Amino acid sequence: MPVKSTSPDHDITAVILAGGKARRMGGEDKGLIELHGRPLIDYIMAGLRPQAGYVIVNANRNLDRYREFGYPVVADMMGDFFGPLVGIASGMQAADTPLILAVPCDSPFVPAQLCDTLRHEMEKVDAEISVAHDGIRMQPVFALLRCELLPSLLAYLREGGRKIDTWYAQHRLALADFSAAPDVFLNMNTPSDRLVIEKKLAG
Repeated sequence: MPVKSTSPDHDITAVILAGGKARRMGGEDKGLIELHGRPLIDYIMAGLRPQAGYVIVNANRNLDRYREFGYPVVADMMGDFFGPLVGIASGMQAADTPLILAVPCDSPFVPAQLCDTLRHEMEKVDAEISVAHDGIRMQPVFALLRCELLPSLLAYLREGGRKIDTWYAQHRLALADFSAAPDVFLNMNTPSDRLVIEKKLAG
């Protein structure tokens, strides 16, 4: 069950993953798509501010536009749109905290207890990575990770690895139960997803 959040955790840097090509959205930069007059990433930032002590945006396009939100912006440290693991590695390298919280740029309903619940499960079993679970499946891009894993992640990427689940499986993993509210993980991969999210945001 989610653990109640009390204040921003200054051991945690949230890394918003906005570095993809968004092919199924016609190549639009998803984090900057406006819903009800606000860029999608603005909803994520609002959800993270009370939880994480610091925020970084991982982006590979429109860097100046992302900087306008007032947070550091880091591009992928290697490759050409290699996927979320490179964004996570780039965030780890840029963070000054022992932990990073990875979240996607296209899921506006950030759970209010995301940080605290993931950290509680991590500490309970001395895990290296704590991942949200919606009751049916793991949500791998909603994860709390120890930055000391950066050498392992870089080695995996340099060997050609790209699958997030495969790299996670190499480490001590905790699953955090968010089955009471699985809709918080709705994300915008297609135009039809956009309609669903817009309707939900409208109440």
